[in-house]
Amino acid sequence: MVKMRINKNNEISLKKAMDKFIRHCKIKDLSESTIIYYNNCYDYFINFLKSELNYDDNLLINDIDKSLIENFILWLKKTYNMNNITINTRIRGIRALLYYFMKQNIIQEFKIDLLKEDKKIKKTYNDEELKRLLVKPDVDNSSFAEYRNWVIINFLLATAVRAKSLRNIKIKDIDLEDGVVFINTIKNRKQQVIPLSRTLITVLEEYLDYRNGEHDEYLFCTIYGGKMKSGTLNSAIRRYNKERDVNKTSVHLFRHTFAKKWILNGGDPFRLKKILGHSSMRVVNEYINMFAEDLKKDFNVFNPLEEFNKKKKHIKMK
Repeated sequence: MVKMRINKNNEISLKKAMDKFIRHCKIKDLSESTIIYYNNCYDYFINFLKSELNYDDNLLINDIDKSLIENFILWLKKTYNMNNITINTRIRGIRALLYYFMKQNIIQEFKIDLLKEDKKIKKTYNDEELKRLLVKPDVDNSSFAEYRNWVIINFLLATAVRAKSLRNIKIKDIDLEDGVVFINTIKNRKQQVIPLSRTLITVLEEYLDYRNGEHDEYLFCTIYGGKMKSGTLNSAIRRYNKERDVNKTSVHLFRHTFAKKWILNGGDPFRLKKILGHSSMRVVNEYINMFAEDLKKDFNVFNPLEEFNKKKKHIKMK
């Protein structure tokens, strides 16, 4: 159990350390959602300290060690019955705080390991569902919202962009001449350039003519011309999908579907990483492992050895 100490001289209390860390995050221009996430993880940790240690704002960040983090994990399991994936989400937030001060030699270094996660197969839209979703509505007789939602479905399936990125795309970010879209709102805060497929270019050409918006306006707007909120986008796609007898309604599933189709069609994993905007191959490798069973389909048809053994003459063992 951690021994509580009174804050003295240059020693930093946990509360003051958190304030310094959040200030650092703002200076680094981290997104508001990231800062909210760190604060949320911190709140869980404080609740743990109050529950188990009668925390009274006197705990120094120097008092936190590996044993305390392990007790925090046990408390999350006992109190909230969290699975390992959810616990890791909380631990990553606290780990970011502690590692920041470890790098400044304010606290002694120790490794914070994540729990082993049982990776679940990511759901995707199947071919029959995609066929129903991609049936084009009658532009002359449908509402703007229905037509816009159809274009959104095409865009998500062709680019694999995240919902937040989609909502922030402006008309000026679309370059139909070069066939690319510039994504300015992504996790790593770097601009991303994604190619536009031939079909999507045709879809966007018609939509932009129909949309008739200004250069600086949002590509996918509300019926009043404003920016779509997260809830608005989710509700729109849910309604659109349900009307076409598709029970899956997640916007993010289009991203999984893109990855699966790319892998099964023999796409380059390194290009997939680039399109998805990941900094490492870890997530791409997860996709490949998850869809391993699907990769077995028609394996003999495309296998080079089978190509040169079409007559199926095998050596007979004595």
